[in-house]
Amino acid sequence: MTLIKSISGIRGTIGGRVGDNLTPIDAVKFAAAYGVWLKRQREKDSYKVVVGRDARISGKMIQNLVMNTLVGQGIHVVNVGLSTTPTVEVAVPMEHADGGIILTASHNPKQWNALKLLNDKGEFLDGDDGAEILKIAESDDIVFADIDSLGKITKNDAYFDLHIIEVLDLPLVNVKAIEAERFKVVVDGVNSSGGIAIPLLLERLGVHVVKLYCEPNGHFPHNPEPLKEHLTDISKKVVEEHADFGIVVDPDVDRLAFIDENGEMFGEEYTLVACADYVLSRTPGNTVSNMSSTRALRDITEKYGGKYEASAVGEVNVVKLMKKNKVVIGGEGNGGIIYPELHYGRDALVGVALFLSLLADKKMSVSELRKTYPSYFMSKKKIELTPQLDVDGILKTIEKRYQNEQLTTIDGVKIDFPDRWVHLRKSNTEPIIRIYTEAKSQEEANALADEFIEEIRAIAGI
Repeated sequence: MTLIKSISGIRGTIGGRVGDNLTPIDAVKFAAAYGVWLKRQREKDSYKVVVGRDARISGKMIQNLVMNTLVGQGIHVVNVGLSTTPTVEVAVPMEHADGGIILTASHNPKQWNALKLLNDKGEFLDGDDGAEILKIAESDDIVFADIDSLGKITKNDAYFDLHIIEVLDLPLVNVKAIEAERFKVVVDGVNSSGGIAIPLLLERLGVHVVKLYCEPNGHFPHNPEPLKEHLTDISKKVVEEHADFGIVVDPDVDRLAFIDENGEMFGEEYTLVACADYVLSRTPGNTVSNMSSTRALRDITEKYGGKYEASAVGEVNVVKLMKKNKVVIGGEGNGGIIYPELHYGRDALVGVALFLSLLADKKMSVSELRKTYPSYFMSKKKIELTPQLDVDGILKTIEKRYQNEQLTTIDGVKIDFPDRWVHLRKSNTEPIIRIYTEAKSQEEANALADEFIEEIRAIAGI
């Protein structure tokens, strides 16, 4: 079992020993550290934090612990209950709150949960702020409020609707055109909050919704990471229902993948490519994704006369570069759409609305749309870490071996060959090394990944 403390928050498995897992004591300690950090940002009479959760079985327990810890620090809490990560991000500035906490372990299995921490803009904390919170958590600087200064909890169930209204009000979301197409869509909500939010959005857009695993009970019916091997049920359902396409989200609804009308994956990497195609066609500009994302976004951006740049992996890194480059759309190749016109956070709801607007405009099937984009194929593999594995040493060795190739080392090692690339990095959220590759065919991408896995094993002697 595992507890991972990082600048983006604290993530771990439920149960077990304090300090080794995400126990109630660990949840309270890190929530309190966040409260202390929040008060250090500026001195004022009262503070407010928005708190929401996905549908994980442990969600209510962890949320109650977190909320009441903040109350004990004299911080007022807006409880948005069952929610999505982007919904909480939208709620923070709407509430004029000082920050937000989302209780979700994103794509991790049901035994995991996490505290994701936001600033007063509803954006993830940067590295310095995250490091300060980790330091506070291990210090004696946590002080609680007296009896007359306790915070209060206010419940607000309106934010699914408010979030959807914000999406529908975006100038590029063509509600009338989408309604006219009378789309039929299957939604896999992996029995979490996406099973509520995505159908609500689609119904507002006049889409006929077929629900699959949309009961928010936290019992994930398959591995919640939206990868091809986990999505056989929705692939069958789309074909059986003669649907136009399928929508898949992860438990906290910041990742988005599509299934075409034939039950085939549109490609999680191409979620951002398609949405960027639509946005760039109407508002030309620059784009950003991370180093592990497809080259197709670069190709589409340059087609419209814009500039593409890659950041280190991690939403906070993507957002930082997006702001610097004043981009019109960006995100991550794992199906994470960041549309600054709404907010700087990965948002499956805005991704769905932009994709539907694109389909309504193009008047073609999802499989036909996919054929209009540059054809790249990606392999995403990983190696489990062990205490004996010197990851940094391995990456240094790889770097030396390929020093005559085009290298980027801001986040692990990325090697850009003329017609393919490989990116090797330590995960920030799991004890693994990720090996991402991309090439002109799936066979070539898989072979490249396997080649580097064997090379890593040889270097490590495993």
